[in-house]
Amino acid sequence: MSVRTSPWPAGVPCWVELTSPDVDAAKSFYSAVCGWDYDDAAPEYGGYVTAKVGGQAAAGITPRQEGAPVAWTPYLASDDVDATAQAVTDNGGSLVVPPGDVGDLGRMCLATEPGGGVFGVWQHGAMIGAGSTNGPGGLTWEDLRSSDPDAARSFFGAVFGYHFDAIPDAPGDYTTFALAGQEAPLGGVGGLGDDSGPGWAVYFGVTDADAAVAAATASGGSVRSEPFDTPYGRMAGLTDPGGAPVWVVEMPADGSPGSQG
Repeated sequence: MSVRTSPWPAGVPCWVELTSPDVDAAKSFYSAVCGWDYDDAAPEYGGYVTAKVGGQAAAGITPRQEGAPVAWTPYLASDDVDATAQAVTDNGGSLVVPPGDVGDLGRMCLATEPGGGVFGVWQHGAMIGAGSTNGPGGLTWEDLRSSDPDAARSFFGAVFGYHFDAIPDAPGDYTTFALAGQEAPLGGVGGLGDDSGPGWAVYFGVTDADAAVAAATASGGSVRSEPFDTPYGRMAGLTDPGGAPVWVVEMPADGSPGSQG
């Protein structure tokens, strides 16, 4: 597990948030599957719940509002949310929620890339985002499933300065993305897959993918993809009790490919 205490660099996926129609069911499910415990719901933030691993923030769960999709949404770090929001609209994206403060925790917006995938932007205040990543219970990877992956790459390259690289044996429309001047991949961009999309597929680390599947089915979830082996660890696709797709990946002995540094 990586523990982070300093702010995330601009462009790095720094947080992930579930919009759920049943927060209590989601808490029970992810506690069983990912080993999370939770801070008390924050009434001043609409009942928002922070999931923790080893005392470190790992993800958020927020009650679904009418019309909102049931989904996981990643947040990308920014040093200036307002400037990033302007870049979003200047480059073919749209704002779902305009920039605004979240108390003293930080400043955020929600946006869509040209293909319709929703993502957040986070400018830290008292909260940097995730403190626990790349280990059991932590976010390890995220894939954008876009209806127009080429347009998505052009968009994110313009807004965040990413470069994109193909990887062996991946579909032809799939690439990883990384910060300018760096090689470490932060996530992937590809066409629509088995998940309902457009949107993001998020991956959390577990110690045992098969045990995570058993815990998921015992906790009101279902299995979309039975466990299978990959060069990056043993993976499985799940659906949580509220209907959100999520992936788990068994961490290999030498660590995960990881989206956070």
